[in-house]
Amino acid sequence: MPRSQRHVPARPDLLPVVIGGDIGAYALARQLHDATGQRVKLLSASPIEAIVLSAYIDVVPRSAEDEDALVATLRELVHGRNERSAIVMANRDSVARTLATRRDELEPEYVVPFPSVEAMDHLSNKVAFAEACAALGLRTPRQMVISGADLAAGDPVVDIPFPLVGKAAIGSDWDSLSFPGKRKIYFLDTPQQLSALWEDLRRAGFDSTFLIQERIPGDDDAMRSVTAYVASTGEITVIGSARVLLEDHTPTLIGNPVAMITEPYPELWAAAERLLASVGYRGFANFDVKIDPRDGQAVFFEVNPRIGRNSFYMSAAGVNPLVPMISDLVDGRPGPRREARREVLYSLLPRHLVLHQLDDPQLRRRVLRLSVTAVDPLLDPAEHSVRRRLIVLAQKLNHDRKFHRYHPKPLLRRAARTRQ
Repeated sequence: MPRSQRHVPARPDLLPVVIGGDIGAYALARQLHDATGQRVKLLSASPIEAIVLSAYIDVVPRSAEDEDALVATLRELVHGRNERSAIVMANRDSVARTLATRRDELEPEYVVPFPSVEAMDHLSNKVAFAEACAALGLRTPRQMVISGADLAAGDPVVDIPFPLVGKAAIGSDWDSLSFPGKRKIYFLDTPQQLSALWEDLRRAGFDSTFLIQERIPGDDDAMRSVTAYVASTGEITVIGSARVLLEDHTPTLIGNPVAMITEPYPELWAAAERLLASVGYRGFANFDVKIDPRDGQAVFFEVNPRIGRNSFYMSAAGVNPLVPMISDLVDGRPGPRREARREVLYSLLPRHLVLHQLDDPQLRRRVLRLSVTAVDPLLDPAEHSVRRRLIVLAQKLNHDRKFHRYHPKPLLRRAARTRQ
C-alpha cells in the first residue's frame, strides 16, 4: 500500500474517516493516512478530483447537510468494530458542531476530537470570544453586534468609522445559509456597500448574529495562525503557528491562507493556552490573529473549533497533530508536549506568484531560501497517478488567474488605494 513518509507504526486497528471534499479534507486524509498507514474513508457528495484520484482515499458519496443521514452513515461504517477504533475528522464549523452535538451516538466506536458544545459556544461564537479575550486582557477588533431582529427593523446604525469588516458571529449558522453573492468575510468601504449587505441578509432570511468590526490595517502577511490540541487531561500537547504570506481573495474563500511560513510565536501560544483553559476546552483549535502595524499589538480575530483548513502546515513543521491526538484518545497516553518549530514554506501557490505578490524584501528572500523544500499538502509522494499530479499542477497555476482578478499585484493595489 502506498504511503507518505511516516515516523510512527502502522495502526491496522484504526479506521480513519474524514467529512468534506475540499483541499482541507484531503490534507486531513493525508495526515490520517500518515498517522495510521490505513486507507481513509471520506464522506462527500462532490469531492475535488485530487481526492477522487487519490491512491489511499475511498469516497463515500454522502452530503454533510443532512445530520441524521450523516450520523447514520458514520454508524454504518463502524458496524461490528471494537470500541473507539475509528476516528472522525472534519473542517467545517457546521459539521464540527454536528459531531459535538451527536457525540454520544458516535463515541462508543469513534474518537471525536472536537470540543463540547458548551466550549464551542464560549469561544467559537465571535461575540463570546471577544468577551473571553477582554476578560484576559487580549485585544480584539472593536465591533457592533447585529441581531436578526435588528435587521428586520431596518438598516442598523453603525458608529464605527469606515473601512469596516462584516462577518457572521456563529460559523455553523453561516455554513447552513445559502444565497447569491455569499461571502465568508465582507470588506466594506462605503455606506452603500453596507446597506447592500443588510439587504442581502434580509433577503436570505438571516436570523442569527452578525458582526460589524473595525478593519485592522495591514496586508495578508500581518496575519498569524495558531493551531493547538488540548488533550483529555486539559493540557496543550500540540501547538504550532505560521506567518501568513498570502490569503485567498476569491469571494467564497476570502481569508483562507494559501501561502505561509511556519515559525514559533510563544506569546501567541501562551495567550491561546489561557483562552482555551478559561473554558475547559478539549480537542483541536485554530486561532486567527493579526499584528496591527500601527503599534505591533496582536489582535485576536477568532478561534475555529476544529483543526483548521491549513492544518498540514503543522505536519510540514515537524508535528503531525493527529499522531498525539490518537495517542491521547485511543491509547490513553496524552503526552509529551510537541511544539512545531521547524521553519517551512507551506504553499498552495506556484513560487513565482508568491514572489510576485510579496512587497517585503525580507519575506521574498525567505521564500526564495525555503522554496527548495516547500510543502504543498496536495503533492503527496504516495500519490502515483499522473493524471492527478497534472490536475494539481494545473490548479496551482490557476491561482495566477484568480489573483490577477481578485488581488492584483501590490503596485496596482497601492494605486487603487491612492485613487480612493
